[in-house]
Amino acid sequence: MPAEPRQRLRFGRDRRLRSAGQFARLKVDGQRLAQGCLVLNWQPVAAGSASRLGVITSRKVGNAVVRARARRLLREVFRQNQFRITPPAELVLVARPSIAPQAFAGVERDFLQALRRARLLPVEAAVPKPI
Repeated sequence: MPAEPRQRLRFGRDRRLRSAGQFARLKVDGQRLAQGCLVLNWQPVAAGSASRLGVITSRKVGNAVVRARARRLLREVFRQNQFRITPPAELVLVARPSIAPQAFAGVERDFLQALRRARLLPVEAAVPKPI
């Protein structure tokens, strides 16, 4: 029996929010909620497009090493769960200081819970994947 084709879990330039205008538009026009170690700003986009991500880490999170780790964790959580987001949306994740001691599993738990609260996960995807 052939295995179903797997989607490539890439986080290329086409999946990133990069300009200050894109971040500002999401802050003004989008919705916002806080969950655990992150804040989620989002706005749905057209059904045919892909979900995109921007990450913000302020100096309140910690020194440069801690901020870089927080960005890596948030990008990796998005990369592994990007195809579960329905409908597609533009997301901005803002790291909170409580992200510093978190492991990947804790950040992923908060991210998925935020998506559930934002109604960006389908019902069958609401159950966390087994380890």
